Amino acid sequence: MTTRATGTFDITAWDEMATDRREGATISRVRITKTFQGDIEGTSATEILTVGTDAGPAAYTGIEHVEGTLGGRKGTFVLQHSAGSENGVQWMRWLIVPTSGTGELAGLRGEGRIEAENGTHSFVLDYELG
Repeated sequence: MTTRATGTFDITAWDEMATDRREGATISRVRITKTFQGDIEGTSATEILTVGTDAGPAAYTGIEHVEGTLGGRKGTFVLQHSAGSENGVQWMRWLIVPTSGTGELAGLRGEGRIEAENGTHSFVLDYELG
């Protein structure tokens, strides 16, 4: 049975660790920490690779390690990020890395999306347990 989790998160740190600037695109490595509220309560650490062009942010990919509770169950899990934008329209997706759940989240599977509007980040995550 699939369950839907919703909520918001705050970015508590954004640390650019490396950058490769070349004609047409800049690739950056960034470490992000977050605090989640809603159906996910907890914190995370994320490593992303971003691509920016003269037109603005173009894409990113990353891995996020979440620690806390999901639907009242305690444990950790890993999210794989995939995101991009074209003509000012962004899309950001998550995939729960299979076999990454621990504790009461062992066997966790699913996928979701992030929405960013007016400085607020919200999420929807559809998941199943074991």
